[in-house]
Amino acid sequence: MKTRRIADLAVLSVVLSIALVAAARAEEKAVPGWDPALFREASTIKVMTTEPDVGEHWSNLWVVVIDGQPYVRLGDRAYGRIQRNTTSPYVKLKVADQEFDKVKLEEMPDMKEKVATAMADKYWMDILIRHESHPMVARLVPQTPAPETSSH
Repeated sequence: MKTRRIADLAVLSVVLSIALVAAARAEEKAVPGWDPALFREASTIKVMTTEPDVGEHWSNLWVVVIDGQPYVRLGDRAYGRIQRNTTSPYVKLKVADQEFDKVKLEEMPDMKEKVATAMADKYWMDILIRHESHPMVARLVPQTPAPETSSH
């Protein structure tokens, strides 16, 4: 009987995990215009941070796509801007002709090697850049806009 409960619990855990992943992916796809192909084809993207004494600043970043998810690797200056960003954890992002007002930079230190390899494959200049400091690797996660409410 105890073995049966453990097996049922294991099956339930797997089903819930799949459901959570599917829900997260569905939420990302619900953002109009968000498409991994945009990032795969882009040479660079722009992220806007806002600093107290500086105001708005657009930084150009390299971007790679791994398993359908866009990732960036930040150097010291870009990382400093992210640390001082008053809209943290969100930035505004431009890629190709698309603009996204609320994108979360989700720090992913466990992806450092995969992102470095993907950067080297995509960008020939990475032969020099890879030796610089990169204190942050992040996945770009779009936030769905809040539904508009009627004032009636």
